[in-house]
Amino acid sequence: MFDERSPIYRQIADQIRQDIVTGALGPDEQVMSTNQYAAFHRINPATAAKAFQQLVDEGLLYKRRGIGMFVAPGAPEQLRAERRARFVDDVLVPVAAEAERLGIPIDDVVDALRAHAAGRSNGRANGRGAGPDHPETTPGATNP
Repeated sequence: MFDERSPIYRQIADQIRQDIVTGALGPDEQVMSTNQYAAFHRINPATAAKAFQQLVDEGLLYKRRGIGMFVAPGAPEQLRAERRARFVDDVLVPVAAEAERLGIPIDDVVDALRAHAAGRSNGRANGRGAGPDHPETTPGATNP
């Protein structure tokens, strides 16, 4: 489960964040104790505790004395809002800049995204395919 790219406590915190975003862990749901987590993954309990404390500090988990750790009620929305902001900065801004450098109109980029999303909703894995609104799939391309 763990790799050597980042500290284990960060990987634990990231996995719990992912479980919260995907709904695998819901609001007010109890998470494994640090000792259970450490035993299950065969890691030092202090490592698990550090990850859990980071999540408490971020407001994603809360402690109930004598009972354990639980997902904070607003945690899924908080994480989604943070990820949306990061998505815009990390993905959309560079895409828009590259489209501008290549001379691709932003409307073509949006159309390509819509075509991809429509393809996924129709069960097509790659999201490509011609249709009345999207005769080709290459942004900026023209029909012969």
